Amino acid sequence: MAATRAMTIASNSTSCLLAKNPVLLKHRPFIQSLSLKNLKVASSSSKRSYTCRAIYNPEVLVKEEGQPETLDYRVFFVDKYGKKVSPWHDIPLQLGDGVFNFIVEIPKESSAKMEVATDEAHTPIKQDTKKGKLRYYPYNIHWNYGLLPQTWEDPSFANSEVEGAFGDNDPVDVVEIGESRRKIGEILRVKPLAALAMIDEGELDWKIVAISLDDPKASLVNDVNDVEIFFPGTLTAIRDWFRDYKIPDGKPANKFGLGNKAANKDYALKVITETKESWNKLVKRSIPSGDLSLV
Repeated sequence: MAATRAMTIASNSTSCLLAKNPVLLKHRPFIQSLSLKNLKVASSSSKRSYTCRAIYNPEVLVKEEGQPETLDYRVFFVDKYGKKVSPWHDIPLQLGDGVFNFIVEIPKESSAKMEVATDEAHTPIKQDTKKGKLRYYPYNIHWNYGLLPQTWEDPSFANSEVEGAFGDNDPVDVVEIGESRRKIGEILRVKPLAALAMIDEGELDWKIVAISLDDPKASLVNDVNDVEIFFPGTLTAIRDWFRDYKIPDGKPANKFGLGNKAANKDYALKVITETKESWNKLVKRSIPSGDLSLV
């Protein structure tokens, strides 16, 4: 008999937070203002879940199906009725006062390349594959990595500020620099600090540098210059990590626009606003969705 496994999820008032959003309400009936109060873990060899108890009903359940590091592994988000909801489409982006929701796909100091499955119904988190094999980074990523919900990098839009590169057809990526190692599927409140314009095989793949509001240094960092003061060398380390991580596989290094430097907070907010507008067009079907799931 397979051994029962358990997950330990850090409990704090800034995790698993959702909020009301007019655009979302048009797209989905499911939305309430939620925050993490208690976490209950249900575990078995094939399915595990933990609950984010809401200030207002309904509850949100983050449910694992299958075994980690297998082709069948998925992390779904479901409401209290057991209905699956999309972490990309159904979780609101903005919480007000410059605070945004961030969904963890890859915990810091891990190497499994986890991502939201944008082409699957309800866009669960899964491990990426190549030629039928699970993908891993050649070395651990040193920050929590994930996405901003309700954003989309439009592959039909050429960004004149970044060498005319087209969007990579994914939600916007976030590199969260706080000290805590998070869990796959956690939802954190973050504030953006900077933006890196990575160009991956000709596609623009924004990296928003952010920090969770519950990090001990969160109150000290509010813009790109603060990152250099309180997290010295971190912006360079992030840029170099994403520049070089494909080299061990025989691919060329990635490039960066905007002078190869991190842009400031205002620019990061501009990127978020623009990609939010692109997502709005996508879910309204003003732009062809191709293989993307809008469910």
